[in-house]
Amino acid sequence: MAQAKQRIAPMDPVWDQITEEARKAAVDEPLIGGFVHACILHHKSIDKALSYRIAAKLASNEMSMVVVREIVDEAYAAAPELIHAARADLMAIFERDPACHRLLQPILYFKGYQAMQAYRVGHFLWQRGQFDLAYFVQMRVSEIFGIDIHPAARMGKGIMIDHAHSIVIGETAVVGDNVSMLHSVTLGGTGKEEEDRHPKIGDGVLIGAGAKVLGNIRVGHCSRIAAGSVVLEDVPPCKTVAGIPARIVGEAGCDQPSVSMNHMLGPQERG
Repeated sequence: MAQAKQRIAPMDPVWDQITEEARKAAVDEPLIGGFVHACILHHKSIDKALSYRIAAKLASNEMSMVVVREIVDEAYAAAPELIHAARADLMAIFERDPACHRLLQPILYFKGYQAMQAYRVGHFLWQRGQFDLAYFVQMRVSEIFGIDIHPAARMGKGIMIDHAHSIVIGETAVVGDNVSMLHSVTLGGTGKEEEDRHPKIGDGVLIGAGAKVLGNIRVGHCSRIAAGSVVLEDVPPCKTVAGIPARIVGEAGCDQPSVSMNHMLGPQERG
């Protein structure tokens, strides 16, 4: 009888690097060895590790970690694109955040990354019509991470939310791919209007700390919103806007503001 072929696990360089970093972290700091093993080394893939991490964060007296993990596992099995987005978010943080030195860090420590992956599960549930379960995820993300993203909002991949405190993203907001934003950003409405009432953010946009983008307006691709600005009108592509209310003060300064993460305004722009 022919010998059965041995199943070979597919190569995953990203996960291999994460597990290598985790082993080193456990050796270098034995006091967190149990934490690192529970979050990373006990798992065979990045999706299983993320499922555990999200469940550990969102679990509460009202819903156990076992139940939350089942929900996340089901979402990942039904929608592999959630894992693709998680990988893109991970690489975005690693490449853009000077405080991120290892792929391990966002999974273990960065609440912006963790909150985004939990939001993605909530968005999946919303799209399946499981609205109350999606609201539960939104509630727990807000309580645990201080980030409030409506599960109906549409977020692209390659998202970096740096520091990730007091982020608010409304129900009809749309955020493109490869967007970077800092803490205290609001993508909100302007009153009690209903239906389509939140901003549409193009690809490659950089949104500075404390910026407010309000109303059903469009922010063009590869544009830059200065810290503390209040944006109430459309922003053309590849421009920098600043002020209250925001106005165009110059060009974006480079092809990919969200990647360069350059928040500095030139002398003419500040004037």
